[in-house]
Amino acid sequence: QVQLVESGGGLVQAGGSLRLSCAASGSIFSINAMGWYRQAPGKQRELVATFTSTGSTNYADSVKGRFTISRDNAKKTVDLQMNSLQPEDTAVYYCGANIKRSPSTYARDYWGKGTLVTVSS
Repeated sequence: QVQLVESGGGLVQAGGSLRLSCAASGSIFSINAMGWYRQAPGKQRELVATFTSTGSTNYADSVKGRFTISRDNAKKTVDLQMNSLQPEDTAVYYCGANIKRSPSTYARDYWGKGTLVTVSS
């Protein structure tokens, strides 16, 4: 089995910072892209940031300059440093990863259960 576990969410005031972490574990051959998504109350899930296995990153326009995604391939972790947080950032943040469990199988997406980030004004 493959598991993704997020941590680091919590309550923070506007202008503050949080660092989210995600660890992948289980039967894993390789990990392609890893990333963070979020879902705010009453809204659809949206991309926050992604990090490919070759080092390319992609950010939502709303978080550019404030959030930074990083990845440790050896530890199979991906982090999201969130600075200058705003109330609009309040959401459940989900870690996602495109993973191959063996060389002979196709890669598929796996998701964590999410961690709640609440930004107060």
